Amino acid sequence: MAGEPVFLVGAMPATGAFLLDGEEGRHAAMVRRMRPGEQLILTDGEGSWAPATVTAVDRAAVTVRVGAAATDPPPALRVVLVQALPKGERSDLAVDLATESGVDAIVPWQAARCVARWTGSPDKPERGRQRWQSVAREAAKQSRRTRVPRVLSLASTAEVVTMIRAAAGALVLHEAGSSRISAVSLPAAGDLVVVVGPEGGISPDELDQLTAAGAVAVRLGREVLRTSAASAVALGALGALTDRWR
Repeated sequence: MAGEPVFLVGAMPATGAFLLDGEEGRHAAMVRRMRPGEQLILTDGEGSWAPATVTAVDRAAVTVRVGAAATDPPPALRVVLVQALPKGERSDLAVDLATESGVDAIVPWQAARCVARWTGSPDKPERGRQRWQSVAREAAKQSRRTRVPRVLSLASTAEVVTMIRAAAGALVLHEAGSSRISAVSLPAAGDLVVVVGPEGGISPDELDQLTAAGAVAVRLGREVLRTSAASAVALGALGALTDRWR
């Protein structure tokens, strides 16, 4: 893919004429103002994609001519971000930056010191998850990704511990970490869980539970990062330290 805009479809269409309608079609026609002859990319968000050329435009849809499809292989090393709930607008920012930086899955975490709470009504955790999934979807399109990271259900600390035990490796970003991220032995394949705490920090009890399960407490540098930015910095480091950018 080059710099063509990306649009998500429920399933990859066959080569030939295809009507891109619904929300994506309206966005192409009314927001992006696509014109006949312009190029775009269709993707199912699961790694498959195809180039397409606009042939006709109306107010709420565009007709395209779809080329041959291709599939990008998944990374051997998947980064699963466990993100403590940030407060306010930083919640969306954390998901946006992690998605643009290449995260493969996101797990919202109700850490002890989170100011934000996805509680109060039975449907609030699912509404929060759907909100994060929508942000990840738009960020994936913006960064021209063919795989949209999946946002999982809100997790407790006990559930994060279980996840760490099942993973190929796990890191906890912590300013008091005894190891630099560049000095840690990283797996070549499987799930690598990266835990980012809330603005108030990971509690000592949580840190003890996470490290007892096998996670390594690491620091990224001298600076203390906001929770919304920490995952993006870590993903950049992991891209350079592993084969994920190759």
